[in-house]
Amino acid sequence: MAERIEWTRHPDGVVQLLLARADKMNALDPAMFDALIEAGEALRGDAAVRAVVISGQGKAFCAGLDMASFERMGQGAASAVLGAAAGGTDLSARTHGISNAAQYVAMAWREVPVPVIAAVHGVAFGGGLQVALGADIRIVAPDTRLSVMEIKWGLVPDMGGMVLMRELARSDIVRELTFTGRIFSGEEALQLGFATRLAADPLAEALQMAHGIAGKSPDAIRAGKRLLNAALSHSAADLLIAESVEQQALIGSANQKEAVQANIERRPPRFGSSA
Repeated sequence: MAERIEWTRHPDGVVQLLLARADKMNALDPAMFDALIEAGEALRGDAAVRAVVISGQGKAFCAGLDMASFERMGQGAASAVLGAAAGGTDLSARTHGISNAAQYVAMAWREVPVPVIAAVHGVAFGGGLQVALGADIRIVAPDTRLSVMEIKWGLVPDMGGMVLMRELARSDIVRELTFTGRIFSGEEALQLGFATRLAADPLAEALQMAHGIAGKSPDAIRAGKRLLNAALSHSAADLLIAESVEQQALIGSANQKEAVQANIERRPPRFGSSA
Protein backbone atom coordinates (compact mmCIF):
# COMPACT_ATOMS: atom_id res chain seq x y z
CA MET A 1 0.00 0.00 0.00
CA ALA A 2 2.89 2.32 -0.81
CA GLU A 3 0.51 4.62 -2.66
CA ARG A 4 -1.16 5.54 0.65
CA ILE A 5 1.73 5.54 3.14
CA GLU A 6 5.33 6.49 2.51
CA TRP A 7 7.85 4.77 4.78
CA THR A 8 11.20 6.19 5.86
CA ARG A 9 13.53 4.05 7.96
CA HIS A 10 16.23 5.99 9.77
CA PRO A 11 19.54 4.31 10.68
CA ASP A 12 18.82 4.53 14.43
CA GLY A 13 15.57 2.56 14.17
CA VAL A 14 13.12 5.45 13.88
CA VAL A 15 10.39 4.68 11.35
CA GLN A 16 8.52 7.57 9.77
CA LEU A 17 5.06 6.91 8.30
CA LEU A 18 3.65 9.64 6.04
CA LEU A 19 -0.03 9.48 5.11
CA ALA A 20 0.38 10.24 1.41
CA ARG A 21 -2.95 11.34 0.00
CA ALA A 22 -2.46 15.09 0.10
CA ASP A 23 -5.01 15.84 -2.62
CA LYS A 24 -7.72 14.40 -0.33
CA MET A 25 -6.26 15.75 2.93
CA ASN A 26 -5.20 12.17 3.67
CA ALA A 27 -8.83 11.09 4.06
CA LEU A 28 -9.51 7.48 4.95
CA ASP A 29 -10.59 5.29 2.04
CA PRO A 30 -10.37 1.47 1.88
CA ALA A 31 -6.78 1.65 0.57
CA MET A 32 -5.75 3.93 3.44
CA PHE A 33 -7.42 1.61 5.96
CA ASP A 34 -5.51 -1.33 4.48
CA ALA A 35 -2.22 0.56 4.46
CA LEU A 36 -2.55 1.59 8.12
CA ILE A 37 -3.43 -1.94 9.16
CA GLU A 38 -0.51 -3.39 7.20
CA ALA A 39 1.85 -0.84 8.74
CA GLY A 40 0.70 -1.65 12.26
CA GLU A 41 1.05 -5.38 11.71
CA ALA A 42 4.50 -5.02 10.15
CA LEU A 43 5.84 -2.78 12.92
CA ARG A 44 4.42 -4.98 15.66
CA GLY A 45 6.87 -7.74 14.77
CA ASP A 46 9.87 -5.59 13.81
CA ALA A 47 12.66 -6.03 16.37
CA ALA A 48 14.77 -3.29 14.76
CA VAL A 49 12.26 -0.46 15.21
CA ARG A 50 12.91 1.91 18.13
CA ALA A 51 10.21 4.58 17.66
CA VAL A 52 7.53 5.50 15.11
CA VAL A 53 6.36 8.89 13.86
CA ILE A 54 3.06 9.26 11.98
CA SER A 55 2.31 12.45 10.05
CA GLY A 56 0.22 13.65 7.15
CA GLN A 57 1.36 14.91 3.75
CA GLY A 58 0.30 18.35 2.60
CA LYS A 59 -1.99 20.62 4.57
CA ALA A 60 -3.60 18.11 6.94
CA PHE A 61 -2.95 15.15 9.20
CA CYS A 62 -6.17 13.34 8.23
CA ALA A 63 -9.61 14.72 7.37
CA GLY A 64 -11.45 11.55 8.40
CA LEU A 65 -13.50 9.25 6.21
CA ASP A 66 -13.36 10.06 2.51
CA MET A 67 -16.24 12.34 1.50
CA ALA A 68 -17.03 10.18 -1.53
CA SER A 69 -17.77 7.38 0.92
CA PHE A 70 -20.28 9.60 2.70
CA GLU A 71 -21.93 10.41 -0.60
CA ARG A 72 -22.40 6.70 -1.23
CA MET A 73 -23.83 6.37 2.28
CA GLY A 74 -26.38 9.01 1.37
CA GLN A 75 -27.40 6.83 -1.54
CA GLY A 76 -28.11 3.93 0.78
CA ALA A 77 -24.75 2.20 0.72
CA ALA A 78 -23.80 2.82 4.36
CA SER A 79 -23.37 -0.85 5.16
CA ALA A 80 -21.03 -1.33 2.21
CA VAL A 81 -18.88 1.66 3.19
CA LEU A 82 -18.63 0.74 6.85
CA GLY A 83 -18.19 -2.92 6.01
CA ALA A 84 -15.26 -2.13 3.73
CA ALA A 85 -13.65 -0.14 6.52
CA ALA A 86 -14.13 -2.94 9.04
CA GLY A 87 -13.14 -5.80 6.78
CA GLY A 88 -16.66 -7.14 6.38
CA THR A 89 -20.30 -6.19 6.85
CA ASP A 90 -20.54 -7.33 10.49
CA LEU A 91 -18.93 -4.62 12.58
CA SER A 92 -19.21 -6.74 15.73
CA ALA A 93 -16.89 -9.40 14.28
CA ARG A 94 -13.49 -9.27 15.99
CA THR A 95 -10.89 -9.61 13.24
CA HIS A 96 -7.82 -8.16 14.99
CA GLY A 97 -7.72 -9.31 18.60
CA ILE A 98 -10.25 -7.25 20.54
CA SER A 99 -10.90 -4.98 17.53
CA ASN A 100 -12.53 -5.08 14.14
CA ALA A 101 -10.38 -3.86 11.26
CA ALA A 102 -11.59 -0.25 11.42
CA GLN A 103 -10.86 -0.11 15.14
CA TYR A 104 -7.45 -1.66 14.57
CA VAL A 105 -6.49 1.31 12.37
CA ALA A 106 -6.26 3.31 15.62
CA MET A 107 -5.71 0.56 18.20
CA ALA A 108 -2.78 -0.97 16.27
CA TRP A 109 -0.46 1.76 17.53
CA ARG A 110 -0.98 0.56 21.08
CA GLU A 111 0.14 -2.90 19.98
CA VAL A 112 3.28 -1.63 18.25
CA PRO A 113 5.81 -2.39 21.02
CA VAL A 114 7.66 0.94 20.84
CA PRO A 115 6.51 4.55 21.31
CA VAL A 116 4.36 5.94 18.50
CA ILE A 117 4.27 9.72 18.09
CA ALA A 118 1.63 11.48 15.99
CA ALA A 119 2.65 14.81 14.45
CA VAL A 120 -0.67 16.55 13.87
CA HIS A 121 -1.29 19.64 11.76
CA GLY A 122 -4.05 21.13 9.64
CA VAL A 123 -7.06 19.01 10.53
CA ALA A 124 -7.72 15.79 12.41
CA PHE A 125 -11.40 15.03 12.03
CA GLY A 126 -13.40 11.93 12.93
CA GLY A 127 -11.42 8.83 12.05
CA GLY A 128 -8.32 10.96 11.56
CA LEU A 129 -8.55 12.15 15.16
CA GLN A 130 -8.96 8.56 16.32
CA VAL A 131 -5.81 7.51 14.46
CA ALA A 132 -3.92 10.28 16.26
CA LEU A 133 -5.43 9.27 19.61
CA GLY A 134 -4.11 5.75 19.13
CA ALA A 135 -0.55 7.07 19.28
CA ASP A 136 1.28 7.20 22.61
CA ILE A 137 2.13 10.90 22.18
CA ARG A 138 0.55 13.67 20.09
CA ILE A 139 2.49 16.78 19.09
CA VAL A 140 0.02 19.25 17.64
CA ALA A 141 0.29 22.57 15.85
CA PRO A 142 -1.59 25.29 17.79
CA ASP A 143 -3.85 26.14 14.82
CA THR A 144 -4.81 22.54 14.09
CA ARG A 145 -8.56 21.95 13.89
CA LEU A 146 -9.83 18.78 15.53
CA SER A 147 -13.27 17.25 15.89
CA VAL A 148 -15.10 14.15 17.06
CA MET A 149 -17.08 14.63 13.89
CA GLU A 150 -19.07 11.40 13.56
CA ILE A 151 -22.28 12.95 14.90
CA LYS A 152 -22.38 15.20 11.82
CA TRP A 153 -23.04 12.08 9.76
CA GLY A 154 -25.44 10.46 12.23
CA LEU A 155 -22.75 8.13 13.60
CA VAL A 156 -20.68 7.51 16.73
CA PRO A 157 -16.90 7.20 17.04
CA ASP A 158 -16.23 3.58 16.10
CA MET A 159 -12.47 3.32 15.52
CA GLY A 160 -11.50 2.89 19.15
CA GLY A 161 -12.40 6.46 20.00
CA MET A 162 -14.42 5.60 23.09
CA VAL A 163 -11.55 3.59 24.55
CA LEU A 164 -8.91 6.16 23.65
CA MET A 165 -10.77 9.35 24.63
CA ARG A 166 -11.64 8.10 28.09
CA GLU A 167 -7.90 7.83 28.88
CA LEU A 168 -7.26 11.46 28.03
CA ALA A 169 -10.16 13.66 29.10
CA ARG A 170 -12.95 13.90 31.66
CA SER A 171 -16.13 12.05 30.85
CA ASP A 172 -18.19 15.23 30.50
CA ILE A 173 -15.70 16.65 28.00
CA VAL A 174 -15.74 13.47 25.93
CA ARG A 175 -19.55 13.54 26.01
CA GLU A 176 -19.74 17.18 24.95
CA LEU A 177 -17.40 16.65 22.01
CA THR A 178 -19.17 13.45 20.98
CA PHE A 179 -22.66 14.98 21.17
CA THR A 180 -21.81 18.27 19.44
CA GLY A 181 -19.07 17.36 16.97
CA ARG A 182 -17.72 20.88 17.38
CA ILE A 183 -14.33 21.83 16.01
CA PHE A 184 -11.67 22.77 18.54
CA SER A 185 -8.12 24.07 18.16
CA GLY A 186 -4.79 22.51 18.95
CA GLU A 187 -4.47 24.93 21.85
CA GLU A 188 -7.77 23.71 23.31
CA ALA A 189 -6.74 20.11 22.60
CA LEU A 190 -3.77 20.64 24.92
CA GLN A 191 -6.05 22.01 27.64
CA LEU A 192 -8.50 19.12 27.24
CA GLY A 193 -5.82 16.42 27.23
CA PHE A 194 -5.94 15.34 23.58
CA ALA A 195 -2.58 16.95 22.72
CA THR A 196 0.60 16.08 24.58
CA ARG A 197 2.34 19.31 23.61
CA LEU A 198 2.12 22.06 21.02
CA ALA A 199 4.75 22.85 18.39
CA ALA A 200 4.88 25.19 15.41
CA ASP A 201 6.50 22.33 13.47
CA PRO A 202 5.01 19.13 14.91
CA LEU A 203 6.90 16.82 12.57
CA ALA A 204 10.32 18.26 13.42
CA GLU A 205 9.48 18.07 17.13
CA ALA A 206 8.19 14.50 16.78
CA LEU A 207 11.29 13.35 14.92
CA GLN A 208 13.57 14.97 17.48
CA MET A 209 11.71 13.16 20.26
CA ALA A 210 11.75 9.87 18.36
CA HIS A 211 15.50 10.04 17.77
CA GLY A 212 15.98 10.76 21.47
CA ILE A 213 13.91 7.70 22.38
CA ALA A 214 15.86 5.62 19.87
CA GLY A 215 19.02 6.41 21.84
CA LYS A 216 17.64 4.77 24.99
CA SER A 217 17.77 1.06 25.84
CA PRO A 218 15.27 -0.64 23.52
CA ASP A 219 14.56 -3.28 26.15
CA ALA A 220 13.59 -0.68 28.75
CA ILE A 221 11.52 1.30 26.22
CA ARG A 222 9.54 -1.79 25.21
CA ALA A 223 9.09 -2.85 28.83
CA GLY A 224 7.86 0.63 29.67
CA LYS A 225 5.26 0.53 26.92
CA ARG A 226 4.03 -2.89 28.05
CA LEU A 227 3.62 -1.57 31.59
CA LEU A 228 1.87 1.62 30.48
CA ASN A 229 -0.56 -0.41 28.38
CA ALA A 230 -1.17 -2.76 31.29
CA ALA A 231 -1.82 0.18 33.62
CA LEU A 232 -5.05 0.88 31.74
CA SER A 233 -6.66 -2.42 32.66
CA HIS A 234 -4.69 -4.14 35.44
CA SER A 235 -5.45 -3.96 39.13
CA ALA A 236 -2.88 -2.32 41.37
CA ALA A 237 -1.72 -5.72 42.59
CA ASP A 238 -1.31 -7.12 39.08
CA LEU A 239 0.47 -3.99 37.89
CA LEU A 240 2.93 -4.11 40.79
CA ILE A 241 3.75 -7.71 39.91
CA ALA A 242 4.17 -6.71 36.25
CA GLU A 243 6.59 -3.94 37.27
CA SER A 244 8.68 -6.43 39.22
CA VAL A 245 8.72 -8.98 36.40
CA GLU A 246 9.80 -6.40 33.83
CA GLN A 247 12.47 -4.93 36.11
CA GLN A 248 13.88 -8.32 37.02
CA ALA A 249 14.27 -9.17 33.34
CA LEU A 250 16.06 -5.86 32.68
CA ILE A 251 18.52 -5.93 35.57
CA GLY A 252 21.82 -7.36 34.41
CA SER A 253 20.77 -7.68 30.78
CA ALA A 254 23.26 -6.66 28.09
CA ASN A 255 21.50 -3.41 27.23
CA GLN A 256 20.98 -2.48 30.86
CA LYS A 257 24.66 -3.00 31.62
CA GLU A 258 25.54 -0.96 28.54
CA ALA A 259 23.33 1.89 29.78
CA VAL A 260 25.20 1.94 33.08
CA GLN A 261 28.64 1.68 31.46
CA ALA A 262 27.89 4.42 28.93
CA ASN A 263 26.85 6.76 31.75
CA ILE A 264 29.98 5.96 33.76
CA GLU A 265 32.21 6.51 30.74
CA ARG A 266 30.24 9.55 29.60
CA ARG A 267 29.78 8.29 26.04
CA PRO A 268 26.83 7.48 23.79
CA PRO A 269 25.49 3.99 24.48
CA ARG A 270 25.85 1.19 21.96
CA PHE A 271 22.72 -0.86 22.41
CA GLY A 272 22.01 -4.15 20.72
CA SER A 273 18.64 -5.22 19.33
CA SER A 274 15.80 -5.65 21.78
CA ALA A 275 15.62 -9.09 23.33
